Parts: sequence; structure tokens; C-alpha cells
Amino acid sequence: MKTIYLDANAATRLDPEVLAEMMPFLGGTYGNASSAHILGREAKKHIELARRRVAALIGADLPEEIMFTSGGTEADNAAIISVAEALRLKGNHIITSSVEHPAVLNTCRYLEKKGYSVTYLKADKYGMIDPLEVKDSLTDRTILITVMTANNETGTIMPIREIKDIAREREVLFHTDAVQAAGKIKINDRGPAADMISLSGHKMNGPKGVGALYVKKGITFTPFIRGGHQENGKRAGTENTAGIVGMGKASENAREKGEERKEKVKRMRDRLYGDIKKKVDAKIELNGHPSERLHNTLNVSFEGVNGESLVLAMDLEGVCISTGSACTSGSQESSHVLKAMGLDDDRVNGAVRFSLDHFNTDSEIEEASDRLKERVARIRDI
Repeated sequence: MKTIYLDANAATRLDPEVLAEMMPFLGGTYGNASSAHILGREAKKHIELARRRVAALIGADLPEEIMFTSGGTEADNAAIISVAEALRLKGNHIITSSVEHPAVLNTCRYLEKKGYSVTYLKADKYGMIDPLEVKDSLTDRTILITVMTANNETGTIMPIREIKDIAREREVLFHTDAVQAAGKIKINDRGPAADMISLSGHKMNGPKGVGALYVKKGITFTPFIRGGHQENGKRAGTENTAGIVGMGKASENAREKGEERKEKVKRMRDRLYGDIKKKVDAKIELNGHPSERLHNTLNVSFEGVNGESLVLAMDLEGVCISTGSACTSGSQESSHVLKAMGLDDDRVNGAVRFSLDHFNTDSEIEEASDRLKERVARIRDI
């Protein structure tokens, strides 16, 4: 039985072109980028190329505004905690949303224990944040707004341009977790979408264990990880050269091929939704915004079906899907995102997420919907 992978929001497949660029740095070109000899200089050269490629993806003016991290979680932590520490004398108020990734929510909860005040904005029934509520929540003690670019569970795209304008008008720093959005939607049509932007390699067909944080020039940044002088003094530790090179190539591919891939993936996602509605004998409901949504993401609730049971059943059929964020997999808690949208318990518990990328095929979509039809029927019978 062929495995059909529909969990790209958890991790994408490594692009062969990306792997090819990484291979020399997993073998013969093994020097430390901080070393002065030829192997060190070779590693450094390719890290700087990757930095330029990531900068180009988000529209950063200066490559040195890009800091490489171990992933999106570190980037989120570094951004939020750095601002909190650097601006503590100015204020202690942070604004975020109730549908953020745990990397943001749990960092804000940590800061609350340190004496910071956090406003968690409510989402509407589509998972959208109202920019006017952001504006109304600002105080003279607000030092940071952190709102994601697009939600990892529902795909809902946030109005970050409007939020950025509000933040700029009030001279408040704005951070956005663009981990799920980068490479799928443009976040650089008027320059970078925020003062700080978090990215992750494995969400855009790059390697795991590498991410990046854009920090606009002029922002006072307190290093999250202290030690050596790496990453222009912003993040200590020997660089993950192979991973950084891979993320650089993935960023270049996302910038150059993103629109072409988008049309293919959107067509397959819409076909999958159409097939589900046609084939599955159960009431289904779409979760997330009907149009302002990532083109690869489909979150659906099935009446009379437990989402976790359906994920396990589909795994037996060789189809990989999820109930939500991979970071909460294995926990007994239902989706905080869907609950924050005001959905009832049955709808929350019956939700599953299908997330595609350009490696998927039409035949996989057809086969997945056929297998889904059988499993939903069996679960409902039980």
C-alpha cells in the first residue's frame, strides 16, 4: 500500500535540490564557519549565501538582519523574550492572539510569571483577528505585538499589514510568526511584514532543525543564547552549516517557484474538499476562513466522528493526516485554536487537518478520499 502524505503543515518533504546543496556540508566540507582556514571560509561563504537568500524571500534590505536559529520555536522565543528584556524599563505589556502557536503562547505565559501583562486577543468564527481590537488593546506600556501571519491548524491568513501599520503608528514593535506562511504567500510586497519575523526550514521543503529570525536594523536585541560571537553577536553556537545551506536553497525555491506551486496545490486541495463532500456520508463543516486561507490547508469536522480516531484509522490506510499542530500531538487536549474560534465541543473533537504540498498528485487525492470514505463509514457505524 502506497503511503499518502497529507501532513505538510507538520513537516514538508525535503526537496531533492535542497538535499543536493546540503550534501557537501554533510561530508567533505566539514569546517567550522568561525575558523580562518580554507574549510572554515568555505562554510562561511555558503552560510552568507543562505542569509542573502532568506533575506530575499522576506524582502529584507540587509542580509545581516537575518539570524539563523534551530527552528521556528527558538526564533519565536528569541524575538519575544529579547524585546521583553530590552524594553522592560519602557513597559511590560504584550499583545498576542488566542490562536497562536504554542511557541508564542507558552512564551507569553512564561513572561506573565515574570511580571509582564499579556492581552490575548479573541478570534472570530473563522479564526481571524480584528486589527481594531489590536488598536484598542494598546496602552502606553505596550512594548510588543506578536500575531502570526497564518494559522498552522486552519490556514486562516491574518491581516498583518493592517496590524503592522497600527504598530508603526504607535511606535510599538511588531513580531509575526511566519513559519507556516513563508513560501506559501507573499510577505514582502511592501518590505518585510514586521519588525521581526520567524521562519522555519522544514515548513518549506527544507531541512528540520534550522530556522531564522529577521530582526530589523536598529532594534535593540538581547541574545537569547549567549556564548560566542556567531550570527553577528545575536545567537551564539557553532552554525548548523548543512541545515542553513538547505534553508537558503529552500528559501530561493519558495521565492522563485512559489506562485507556480501555489496554483497546483490549491487545485488539489479544492478537489480533495469536493471529493470529501461528494463521497463521505456524513455532515462536514469547514474550519477556518473560506477564502483568506493558505492554499494548501483544509481543516474539516466530521459529524459523529472523533478526529483522533479518524487520524489513527487513516494511518492504517496509509494516509498521513493530523488533528492539528504537530507540537501538541500525543496530548489529550483538544485544539486550542478551534476552541478559541468558539466552535462547540463536537465540532472541535471531530476535526482533522489535511495539508498538501507540490509533491502530492491528483491520483493521491482521489485515493485518499476513497480511503477516507471507508474509514468514516466504519467509525460512524461503531
